[in-house]
Amino acid sequence: MKPGIHPDYHEVTIHCACGSAFKTRSTHKGALVRVEICSACHPFFTGKSKLLDTAGRVERFTRKYEKAAQAVAAAKAKK
Repeated sequence: MKPGIHPDYHEVTIHCACGSAFKTRSTHKGALVRVEICSACHPFFTGKSKLLDTAGRVERFTRKYEKAAQAVAAAKAKK
């Protein structure tokens, strides 16, 4: 590696709003990085995520393709 062209890669502490803290290495200037969410509190990683159906989109989707499936079945029955 050429000297003088690479950023400083040093140990930093990541501190989350939930209170979790861990050490990693980064090119971030400073010894502390504050984040709002981490793997300890994110719903995807904790298993607490919920599928939200906004404005009945799932029902609308199933109704739309249910009608299409019925039309295909009716066309096959006529043959």
